[in-house]
Amino acid sequence: MSKLTLKVIDNEFTIHRFSADYEIPLDQLTSKFFSITRTEDELSIVCDSTVELSSKVSESGWNALKVLGPLDFSLTGILANISKILAEASISIFALSTFDTDYILVKSETLTNAISSLKNDHYCIIYN
Repeated sequence: MSKLTLKVIDNEFTIHRFSADYEIPLDQLTSKFFSITRTEDELSIVCDSTVELSSKVSESGWNALKVLGPLDFSLTGILANISKILAEASISIFALSTFDTDYILVKSETLTNAISSLKNDHYCIIYN
């Protein structure tokens, strides 16, 4: 598989956890990037850390790497390969996917190491 290009997104993000029946505060989610996932067990919102949400559980200090796309659904192993490289560098990830592409969030303090590890495996990294 040829190596893809990843773009570093400047913002810092927070991952929030709410109860599954929590009403989504759409009027507060005004940033260019946010993700909402609801399951029968929970509601998770990933948003810019400047957005204040009243979650009882949250974790701030995440940065995102965007796999430049759009990616075809027939492509395989994209997240698997990236997560393997980062796991070998002892870097935890929080992965998000959209119709067009994938996003890999890493803790802010590991971003430099994540970028270095991916570059060492011939990924191209660009900045905003």
